[in-house]
Amino acid sequence: MTSVSRPPSRHQTPENTVEIAQHYIRDLVYGALDGIVTTFAVVAGVSGGALSLKAVLVVGAANLFADGLSMGVGNYLSIRSHESALAAQNRPEEEAQPIRHGLATFVSFVVVGAVPLIPYLTPELAIGRFEASCAVTLVVLFGVGAARAMVTTDSWWWSGIEMLMLGVAVAAAAYGAGALVADWVGDTGP
Repeated sequence: MTSVSRPPSRHQTPENTVEIAQHYIRDLVYGALDGIVTTFAVVAGVSGGALSLKAVLVVGAANLFADGLSMGVGNYLSIRSHESALAAQNRPEEEAQPIRHGLATFVSFVVVGAVPLIPYLTPELAIGRFEASCAVTLVVLFGVGAARAMVTTDSWWWSGIEMLMLGVAVAAAAYGAGALVADWVGDTGP
């Protein structure tokens, strides 16, 4: 088998903080949004289903790490597959280190995704834990959206509102689904 030489790599290694953030922005936003929305969806679904504090924490933490790992591995494999397809077409490499992108997705997912669980780890609050989780989730959704504007051409307020609105839509659907299933199942146990 004769090896065909590939064109030079198009990958550019970022050199400063802004370039690093721009290089990994897709992974960071993808992980952060999916992490916070997925974890909040679990919290909302479990709360909508009127389940216990322990259930929120167990299901939330299991989701946080399992889904975060799945997202990171999925991103890594996606980039590796793309690079392999480029090689098969004798096209230049675009990303030299897919493992770093997978890691960025995982870390972003877990760090931002942990936010909705924080009120469930604290002693009694002046407001309910679910309400506190809603509040911190909304603030962080807007904040992550606004922060992405620091390394893009988007306006901070529009980026924040866009992420906030999409996150709210998914969270509302999860809460409704949890309440619907809890009502359907009723008090009948397994």
